[in-house]
This record gives sequence, structure tokens and C-alpha cells, in this order.
Amino acid sequence: MPVMPDSIDSLKGVSSGAASSPTFSPLYRQIKSLLLQRLESGEWRPGEAIPSESELATRFNVSQGTVRKAIDEMAAENLLIRRQGKGTFVASHDDPRAFFRFLRLVPLSGGIEQAQSVPLECWRAKAGPEVARMLELNIGDPINIVRRLLQFAGKPVVVDEIYLPGSIFGTVTLEMLRDYQGSLYSFFENRFGIRMIRAEERLRAVPADRASAELLRVAEGSPLLSVERVSFSYGDKPVEWRRGLYSTNEHCYFNELG
Repeated sequence: MPVMPDSIDSLKGVSSGAASSPTFSPLYRQIKSLLLQRLESGEWRPGEAIPSESELATRFNVSQGTVRKAIDEMAAENLLIRRQGKGTFVASHDDPRAFFRFLRLVPLSGGIEQAQSVPLECWRAKAGPEVARMLELNIGDPINIVRRLLQFAGKPVVVDEIYLPGSIFGTVTLEMLRDYQGSLYSFFENRFGIRMIRAEERLRAVPADRASAELLRVAEGSPLLSVERVSFSYGDKPVEWRRGLYSTNEHCYFNELG
């Protein structure tokens, strides 16, 4: 992403030109782009407060209302969090609420259960054609593969196989994963500076093979929910590809629409 100056006077002319221009972008979207660059560069770290709207308006030489509109959109996308009376903060996976943005599994009995991640394996490999395509790597590039269980109330419910670019996560080890007490995405954020911004998922039903049946304590051939996910960081960069198998005997995949 190209570096843009703090003042966007030169860009105002673009926004005030003909709306039919293919390069037309509302001014608040240009401010949003500048703010995203600051997040991507690490100027404001997850959990830290960003400057006030008035400070940002002065920095970018725009109105406070323009800055507010950009921040409102970023808050709606879970990139920033407004805290009444305290300011606006960079969203973090350390926030317990962030956990349920990327895991939509809920008990059939209702309520919310805290999951426990149980790392099983972690090894280095070279990207094959499928991994390279999903993570936008070259075939043969180094990758790290993690296999882990997700337990609810001590019962295994999810088995994940997770593929990570070696250029980013090359130093991750099984010991590091087992020692960390938070969520996996919190681990990525705190140890490697990678924040997951959004994800794309594909779901389908599959029968349990012998290995997954043993790990999930179900009968071989039992129906499982296969969830394939690609997670993206700033700049829409894919940084994780995972394939999970979910036991839905006592849980269901829940997604709120609208």
C-alpha cells in the first residue's frame, strides 16, 4: 500500500470532481484509508487509543465530521472500538468479545461456553499447490502447520488443521502454543503482530474418518460439519488457512444475519 501524506488537500480535488470518475472516492473514505495505513504500519497497536477526532481532523486538514464518519465505518467493521468517556481504541483479539466474531459455535442448550484450545502438533513444511493458492504463496514456500482440538466443558468439539505462512509465523513452536493462555488469534496478535481483520468460510457436511472420529470421540462415519476458512489481515492479506471438523451432537453453527 503506497504511503500517503498526512494532509490530503491534493486528494480533495479528486473527491470534488465528477462522481463518474473511476478514481472518485468520498473524502471520509480517503481518511479511512489513511487510518488503515496507520494500523497496518503499527503506529497504533491493538488495544491502544488513537488520537481524538479533533487531533486527526487537524492532522489530515479535514473537518471533524469527516473524521467521525471514517471512524464510525471502521468501528462498524470491528477495526476500532469506541469507549464512552475514554476515546477510540484499536480493536484487539485480547478482548473476550472478539473471540466470538470468528467462532460461531454455540451449545444447543443455549448460552455461551468458553472454549479451550488444545494444541496437538506443529511442524514446518513446504506449500503445495492448494496452500499456495489459498495463502497467495509460491509453491514450495515455507509454511507452518498446526493441528489442535477445541474443547467445550472438557469435551472435544472441533479439530482444526491450520496453515500459516512461514515468512510470518516461521518461529512458532508447539511449546509456544501450549504455554499461551489466550485464544489462538490473540497469540498471533501478541507474538507475531498479526491481527485477523476478516475471514471467508465455506461449510459442508462430511463423514468422520477414523482419525477425526477418535479425536472427537464420535463413531466413524458420523456426520461432521466441515468449515474451511481463510483469514485476512490489514491490506486484505491472507495469513491463515484452516480446515476444521465440527461435531454438532451438542453444538450448532450460529450466524446472525441483518
